[in-house]
Amino acid sequence: MKKFYIAAIVIILLTPLGFLAPGSAWGEWGLDEIKNMIGYVPEGMSRFSEVIKAILPDYSIPGFDANLFRQALGYIFSAVVGIVAIVSMFAILGRIMGKPQKKKG
Repeated sequence: MKKFYIAAIVIILLTPLGFLAPGSAWGEWGLDEIKNMIGYVPEGMSRFSEVIKAILPDYSIPGFDANLFRQALGYIFSAVVGIVAIVSMFAILGRIMGKPQKKKG
């Protein structure tokens, strides 16, 4: 478990490296970028873009993106929230499913 925590901390601290990459991350395009790439916005994307909202849009804390350092903190906070959500989900599923029973015989 210690290796998991070390790996998680390293990943969290490396998330601001995304600032160095030009453009958007693959698959995280906005509607305007989709329209520029393929010439139109698919109907489902435009319909659901208003329904589904990100908890931390653009990996930032709203109102906390004045400079690069604050943006990096937003990335790190987003990574922490994501890892906590995933670990919590698997912990809950593990408790619900329980441990497999050993077969007698």
